[in-house]
Amino acid sequence: MKRLFLNSFFLIFATAALAQSGHIMQGVGAVNMSMGGAATAQPLDISGALQWNPASISTFDDKIIKFDMGLFFSSPQLYSTVPEFDGEGQPTGNFFSGTTEDDRGVSPMPALAMVWGKEGSKHTFGASAFGISGFGVTFPESTSNPINMPQSMGGFGAIESDYILLQIGFTYAYEISERFSVGIEPTMNYATLELMPNPTANPSQTAGYPSTDKATALGFGAQFGVFYDSGKGFKAGASYKTTQSFGDFEFDNTYLDGATGTNDFNMDYPAIYSLGLGYSLGNVDLALDYRMVDYENTDGFSTTGWTETASVAGFGWENISIISAGIQYKGIDRFPIRLGYTYSSNPINDEVTFFNIPATAVIKNAYQVGFSYEINDNFSLDAVYHHGASGDATSGPLLNPMFVQAYPPYGAIPGSEVSYDMTTDMIMFGVAYTFKK
Repeated sequence: MKRLFLNSFFLIFATAALAQSGHIMQGVGAVNMSMGGAATAQPLDISGALQWNPASISTFDDKIIKFDMGLFFSSPQLYSTVPEFDGEGQPTGNFFSGTTEDDRGVSPMPALAMVWGKEGSKHTFGASAFGISGFGVTFPESTSNPINMPQSMGGFGAIESDYILLQIGFTYAYEISERFSVGIEPTMNYATLELMPNPTANPSQTAGYPSTDKATALGFGAQFGVFYDSGKGFKAGASYKTTQSFGDFEFDNTYLDGATGTNDFNMDYPAIYSLGLGYSLGNVDLALDYRMVDYENTDGFSTTGWTETASVAGFGWENISIISAGIQYKGIDRFPIRLGYTYSSNPINDEVTFFNIPATAVIKNAYQVGFSYEINDNFSLDAVYHHGASGDATSGPLLNPMFVQAYPPYGAIPGSEVSYDMTTDMIMFGVAYTFKK
């Protein structure tokens, strides 16, 4: 019974949270998402505060519980083109090209948070269970797109991936003074990863790359933060989330010819540095955050290329910068309105585009509009609509380990191209309850 309960808990709270900034969720909960994810120095709700700056929960003087549920829609497209050759292996000057659309469907996005605060106390506590990261694609097998051709015909066949990360945090904030707080949050993580085909495994000369079961891994880390409130409207904050260090994913692989095998792959969650400014004046709250995500020093992302056995060594992502901005207007009684914007740079350069087909969900520009309705002093309802676009398509050559010697460093196939882009839409609703007498 206990195992069944734990499996159900992970299923509910770790369902695929599709990527926004790299594979980092830009925000948590309807309020924080509607502010573009900005919360490091402007804690408008407990979910955003717990996610981006543990010190900022010191601003809450009540016991508050909050639950959010979103429905996430994405529409990735995968394009590829390869030169055609005659029977003697000579190029004909013609190209074979095609596009495949993702048919993944809708992904749920839950978030649960709670804060224990007390007026006059210097101590504030919090707990959270957030789906903070994920990626996933479902590109069906196709005879009209080279990269999705069956493996027996030189393609990859159907390409599917599913990565989810649930993070559970326990937060403590201490008010050093009336204006300045510090916070710490130990974190525990549970991740699952499924790949088809599995490029981290050794390919078979006769049956290509295998498919896998869904592998799991546990990870641990922490977050530290500082928060300053001038008392005159201006606020500032900073936080550092350490690398979340995971054990290896242990894959059980099955090849097309029925052969089986195993392999391990390590993929950590990157360190994140956040700086934030906030300003509140009358009925207006402003928030601006800058984040740097350190993929270049993260296992699974820092390395790239082919191993000696033609498996993929890693994703090869670069560090990214994220800018989040939001404004809230409270001039309508019990009905605050919010607008948010998020910009993210692309961690995938053209040389490694091919290695990242399972993780295409990189959003450059995201726009949000949201509102809350304060039913009474205890209950509040929140809602947000999100739209995101990847901007220009991420593109690069198709790669083949057999071509490395002739076309270093990764064996680019001359005249070939693979590219992907996507748009995302999401609606999310939340409810918060404040335990007031």
